[in-house]
Amino acid sequence: MAVNINTVYTTVLYILNKEQRGYVTPAEFNSLAVQVQEEIFNSYFPDGNQLNRFNQNNQQNDTEFFNMFKDTAYKLYPFEKNAEFTYNAGAAILGWEYTGVGTIYKLGEIISTYNTTNPQYDSITQLASQSDFSKITRSNLTAPTVQYPLCTTTTGPNNSVLIKVSPQPNALNINCLFNPTSPVWAFTIGSVGQYIWNSGGSTNFELDVSEQTNIITNILKYCGIIINDPTIIQTAEVQAQEVSANEKS
Repeated sequence: MAVNINTVYTTVLYILNKEQRGYVTPAEFNSLAVQVQEEIFNSYFPDGNQLNRFNQNNQQNDTEFFNMFKDTAYKLYPFEKNAEFTYNAGAAILGWEYTGVGTIYKLGEIISTYNTTNPQYDSITQLASQSDFSKITRSNLTAPTVQYPLCTTTTGPNNSVLIKVSPQPNALNINCLFNPTSPVWAFTIGSVGQYIWNSGGSTNFELDVSEQTNIITNILKYCGIIINDPTIIQTAEVQAQEVSANEKS
């Protein structure tokens, strides 16, 4: 379940008003919403230094280490999809070009299908750097086969993702992680100049609903408000919804 963008915005406005910290316009809020969602999404992928620090501090706690990745995997489910790649024979660089919707964050498992007669091969395809791909495919000793194909990535037309596979398959199936869609609080202008939420034109946060308090807290940080107690946010969410409902009635 995704995070409702109107709930986040009304809660942020409610707390700003309560703290007498001014106002955030829809344009300002949308900009902060995109930034905060991206920061939270990127935090799901710790770098090597973070992993080393975690290991050093938790050498006796394998369960905690495992749970960290299990929780992250759960939150990444909405962003894991099969990507649509089409073979582009007319491109300056021949290869499988990404033609789907959305921006790929990271390639996952790559399966090359070879429609050879008896049997058909659906082979896990190893990803290599461009230099290694060139060396391996030129060698008779290490040349890839339909059982053990090899691929590399490059930039295709219009900066699209292009994948070269050796040997050339009949079909390519790639599971990818996609960047989250940018959240948007859409609105119309009322008779006295007020902003009225347009639910049909809005886009919710794609992050899991468990991140809702985290999203609100981080947006408020950029507005100059630091809240360390999450129950304050949760209470404000309820109160903000009540205020919004009263204004509509």
